[in-house]
Amino acid sequence: MAHIANPDFKASVAASFARQNAMQLIRASLPLIEHGRTEIHIPHWAGVEQQHGFVHGGVVGMIADSAAGYAAMTVVPVSASVLTVEYKMNLVAPADGETLVARGEVVRPGRTLIVTKAEVYACKDGKETLCAIMQQTIMVMHGKSEK
Repeated sequence: MAHIANPDFKASVAASFARQNAMQLIRASLPLIEHGRTEIHIPHWAGVEQQHGFVHGGVVGMIADSAAGYAAMTVVPVSASVLTVEYKMNLVAPADGETLVARGEVVRPGRTLIVTKAEVYACKDGKETLCAIMQQTIMVMHGKSEK
């Protein structure tokens, strides 16, 4: 993945993230943007909990989807945008931590489809516990910008 299609990918990804109201709703941040990789962090708070006090699996899916999607966005041309067409996620442990960290990564870049993965970790008392693994397919929409 040495070729960088958009030299300003960090600014493009950060601007897109800022426009994504769903991430604001769950108090997410995007502290890491690298070529082919991103991280999304969310605090554990009552608004994202399910009935057992863990972060809801739907929220875990949201941050995994967005982290991997933004990783894909780092490898597309400035004139393109990305859209999730499929993902498969395994929840492997309860999302029980002070924060959750979703690490997205491009597995295989392509002109039309990009395969990505994400791992979500629950961080508690300085220890990370893997709570979800996701594989995703992203469609590259050439010539179509975001709203």
